[in-house]
Amino acid sequence: MFDIVLLKSFLAVVQTRHFTEAGKRLGLSQSTVSQHIRKLEAAAGRQLLLRDTHKVVLTTDGEAMAGFARGILETHDRAERYFTGSELRGRLRFGVGDDLVLTRLPEILRDFVRANPFIDLEFTVGLSAYLYERLDAGDLDLVFAKRRKGEDRGRLIRREMLTWVGCKGFHVEPGQPIPLILYHSPSVTRDQTMETLERAGLAWRVACTSGSFSGLMAATLAGLGVTAQAKPFVPAALEDVSSLLHLPDLGEVEFVVVERKSGSSGPTRALAAAIQANSDRLH
Repeated sequence: MFDIVLLKSFLAVVQTRHFTEAGKRLGLSQSTVSQHIRKLEAAAGRQLLLRDTHKVVLTTDGEAMAGFARGILETHDRAERYFTGSELRGRLRFGVGDDLVLTRLPEILRDFVRANPFIDLEFTVGLSAYLYERLDAGDLDLVFAKRRKGEDRGRLIRREMLTWVGCKGFHVEPGQPIPLILYHSPSVTRDQTMETLERAGLAWRVACTSGSFSGLMAATLAGLGVTAQAKPFVPAALEDVSSLLHLPDLGEVEFVVVERKSGSSGPTRALAAAIQANSDRLH
């Protein structure tokens, strides 16, 4: 019922929230992508996207179509691999940033494993800097983690604003240094946090360090200090304290997939593509 080409264009728009960017990703013009969306909406008999000059928003039917489209394309790709004899096989050593495992990434991995039953997936969770060390040492094939703004290593998946997070009602007495809850060093977020405060000329102290996202959140919930996190990953029990404490803008953090330098395998490229194709689910 639904043309594969139209579904691919639709998902590209869903992921980029931009017709021109979707076209660049697919090697198509903006007008062609727009035409594909109109045809898909006509075939569905429903409006899937709301768009103006500034943004693209999914309708309720669009959200449903996005889920169906992923399933249809995954089934199509698997059938194609089966009948061409190109079913992916082998071991894939995958490292992922500690904070990302609390997103819907596990759902993406579940779908990937189901679609590729002959891939033996080994999963490592840790801080970004640690994962890059393992990747460079040849112990991992693919890493999905943060990189510092301005770096060009890896394939960009998404950008998120960092925000200052504290427990509800948290405050700092006037004249006192900002108590920080930080990842162990080395850490992308740790460095960005301290550099931001240094540039602003604000005094700070390390109140707690942890090697895990759950440890940071526990210390923050206990009211030991404030921490920096990407906005979509902030638990509901915590709140943005940037304005309350008059703290400076932390800027963005970038999440990327990075393949090993010695050449990537079919399974590695397939998982990297699956993560990019489902970037809109990572929240």
